[in-house]
Amino acid sequence: MNQPRVEGEEQVYTYSPANNGAGPLWCYGATCVVRHGDDVFAAGLETIAGAKPLNNCRWTLHHRGADGWRQVAADPVDRQREPCPLTLLRDGRLFLSTNPTLTAPDTHRGPAEPRVLELDTAEPAAWRTSLPRWSAEPRFTEHSYRTFAADGLGGELILFNVLGHEGYHWALRDRDGEWSHAGELIFPWGADYEVPEAIRCCYPEIAMRGRAVHFLGISDIIEPVKAWREYKLVLHEGKTWDYEFRRLFYTWTPDVTREPFAPWLEVASREATCGRISNLDLWLDPTGRAHLLWLEQSVWDPRMRERFFPDTPITFELCHAAVADGKVIGRGTTAQGGEGISPERPGWARLHATPDGRLFVFYHVGGETTAGQPLSENRLAEIRTDGSIGGSVTVPLRHAFTSFMTATERGGSAPSEVLDVLGVAEGVEGIAYARIRVV
Repeated sequence: MNQPRVEGEEQVYTYSPANNGAGPLWCYGATCVVRHGDDVFAAGLETIAGAKPLNNCRWTLHHRGADGWRQVAADPVDRQREPCPLTLLRDGRLFLSTNPTLTAPDTHRGPAEPRVLELDTAEPAAWRTSLPRWSAEPRFTEHSYRTFAADGLGGELILFNVLGHEGYHWALRDRDGEWSHAGELIFPWGADYEVPEAIRCCYPEIAMRGRAVHFLGISDIIEPVKAWREYKLVLHEGKTWDYEFRRLFYTWTPDVTREPFAPWLEVASREATCGRISNLDLWLDPTGRAHLLWLEQSVWDPRMRERFFPDTPITFELCHAAVADGKVIGRGTTAQGGEGISPERPGWARLHATPDGRLFVFYHVGGETTAGQPLSENRLAEIRTDGSIGGSVTVPLRHAFTSFMTATERGGSAPSEVLDVLGVAEGVEGIAYARIRVV
């Protein structure tokens, strides 16, 4: 493949820690950056001085034009906990998902009201507010675990918002601008746990095209294995916060307005060795197949390995799979490392498609080189149509991105020869941006 060309590396904004359990990339299953022609927009998160957690942040909106980055809008009134996902329709309208609290300023937590703001890329300082219509009367809070997706060409939006440990409520905004359809997605059931329970699936990636909706999420529940939970209390010095992320689930519907979601498909699991999985991306190819991307770690902590799995090497794999009609039709590995494989360690990643249908993976690699030197860089690899990897090249960034979002089709951006990256970059204070010409 050709060598990618870095066309710009910039700081977008800085922020102060809110100490509320979230952060600017907390909604990583969605995106906070979109591209419309030559313009790039990014939703930001600002901590409100003097405000008490949990709802001590407000959203901001930043635009990159010919004169660089500048803030063009911000919430003048409301407070919330989480960052606000951004979507785009091809006619130039921006939509921002917000979740402002309905509580008094000195209240720690409580009810929230999901809203969607409509802005024009030509005049983003003004907006119109709409309230999604839900299928019931869910009592949402500041912990929304929400995701927001667009069918950019079809002109429709879909918003998912969690309700406790029960499931997601979703609402669809149709091409006429009406919140005309709504429903629920119930979490999978963990019948094989020591104490059976619902498996809350969080930080989901959602893709929608022609009202076909695809969902990819990771398990997010308190450690269900008693022996492991008790030992983790020792490791955490008595702290009870302990959630596991090691089962990857997918579901879909060919028409969310007419057919229920299919039975849950468990795509990957590291349950047997107390490992960890991070769901990373979801892309729909021209035929409607879903391409999934995720990261696996064989054992969550070396101390757990020493206690419970002494013969299991700690490895890291950046994995991908293709799903058609709810069934996995192919799997592959983009990169791998760890004990017995390589001192390199693949990390955060995103998929990126070009207008001619090529699919790439942009990812971070840490660890060490074979010579024992510290390693931190971003690479680009192509996933061929048969699922194989066409080799990888280093992206010559001055500041490597360790966690990030991209201007993705899931957010309404068009396929592009340019990769827009927004996230945390080494050596850059706050949130950084890079523009990379892939081909």
